[in-house]
Amino acid sequence: MTLTLLFVYAAALIALGWWSSRTATASDFFVAGRRLSPALLAGTLIAANIGAGSTVGAAGLGYRDGLAAWWWVGSAGLGSIVLALVVGPRIWRIAASEDHRTLGDFLKARFGPEVRALMAALLWFGSLAILAAQLIALGGLLQTVAGVPRAWGCVIGGVVATLYFATGGLLSSAKVNAVQVCVLVGGLLLALPFAWPAAGLAVSLPADVPVSYWSALASGGSGIVYLALLGPSFIVSPGLLQKVYGARDARAVRIGVLLNAVVLLAFAAVPVLLGMLARVSHPVLDNHELALPMLLRDDLPPWLGALALTALFSAEVSTADAVLFMLSTSVARDLYAGHLRPAATQDEQLRVVRGAAVIAGALGVGIAIWAGSIVRTMGLFYSVLSAGLFVAVIAGLFVPRAGRRHALATMLAGVATTTAMHAATAGVGLVGLAPVVWGLLASTAALVVALGRARSPSGPSS
Repeated sequence: MTLTLLFVYAAALIALGWWSSRTATASDFFVAGRRLSPALLAGTLIAANIGAGSTVGAAGLGYRDGLAAWWWVGSAGLGSIVLALVVGPRIWRIAASEDHRTLGDFLKARFGPEVRALMAALLWFGSLAILAAQLIALGGLLQTVAGVPRAWGCVIGGVVATLYFATGGLLSSAKVNAVQVCVLVGGLLLALPFAWPAAGLAVSLPADVPVSYWSALASGGSGIVYLALLGPSFIVSPGLLQKVYGARDARAVRIGVLLNAVVLLAFAAVPVLLGMLARVSHPVLDNHELALPMLLRDDLPPWLGALALTALFSAEVSTADAVLFMLSTSVARDLYAGHLRPAATQDEQLRVVRGAAVIAGALGVGIAIWAGSIVRTMGLFYSVLSAGLFVAVIAGLFVPRAGRRHALATMLAGVATTTAMHAATAGVGLVGLAPVVWGLLASTAALVVALGRARSPSGPSS
């Protein structure tokens, strides 16, 4: 029954994506014709933000570390509040007035083509990691629950996400995402009351659970430290900003992104609690990231297990779709039309974006089959994105004196410091600060030093 339901659901997603894309134009593909309502914008953001890391990964952290795992998804919600109230409306107005369709368009206009090219390179490097993480989760989920070989699970997820995205881009994805959000949130919320032990969570947990398991701020590797790792990424993520570009006005940005933030903040507790419940019924797991799949397989009624599996499938495919959106539109707009063929027509850009989506999907499947941990793989993406882009984008919006050299300095300093710190400390960091925090500090310092050396305003040619 489980596999039948999954295949029917996957076919429905592909069909809905094709139907929504029948009259898609280039503007529809890149920015949904700038006509997303607050509800559609919120839906497509939620679907993008709740994926493998927010479900399977967060449940695994809840299994291992307890309540402090809330910060994994909660940090995304807090970052989204800043996006809704500060960054989003401002960058939407600029994008609408200058017809920007990617974050690279903004960076080129503000700092010059070199900055856009560097952003595109960072985006491909980091985004393939998060795409692979979704497919790793899908492979492990289908293997645990339905007996599908892990490699084939990765392939199935990659094919479904690529097919329905490549048909129509952001416009069709936003409509498909509205369906996915309902399935996702409904399925996992239903799982909670059925999985809760009759004796109560507190008295049912294994005796070896540490006291810090009940700490809301820090336990094991989880806690408020995730705010530095994840918060900035959800403010300046190229994929999320491009979805913001699709809003019909600044008011839709504020309301839609805030709705997304509220859902993320509330939803953050759901996978954590499911992971903690899995520790009650499965106290010894070799891999904590199997906590949620094992719970669905063994601790729920068959019909609900199938529905919850479909919800997870929906979450992971929708986020894979969002990553394909980032990658393929950046290739078409920032690299192909921006550097290789500036005179490219809209139809040529559409052909490139669809081809890039297929290539990215295939690369993601390959990396997923080879790679391991979901959270570790996604952490790579968030580290690169935060350290490389956050300070540059914020400076572009709010520091008039910042120019090309300043942006390049912040990006290179952030990425180099984060990478070196990861390599030198095996990802642990120094004096209690994670590598990405050191990268953000280095990026900020590079901006301050560069601004101090250039007293006069500088533009793209500076």
